[in-house]
Amino acid sequence: MDIIIVTGQTATGKTKLALNLAEKYNGKLVNFDSRQVYKYLDIITGKDLPASKVKLYDIVTPDKIFSSFDFTESAYK
Repeated sequence: MDIIIVTGQTATGKTKLALNLAEKYNGKLVNFDSRQVYKYLDIITGKDLPASKVKLYDIVTPDKIFSSFDFTESAYK
């Protein structure tokens, strides 16, 4: 399995690039932003896609503790 990682500064077009790459290579988008895992925080976390298009997007409510261990467990699933 090949993995392409898109990283960079805020508001530089990472999401658009990632979408294009996922489409080109018939891949999936997986979120690795520590804040975009939270539901209801769309504006302050810069979410610009529906959660159905991105794995690990909107998976926990802000009132829950979600550690790096929890994130890793979710990513492996």
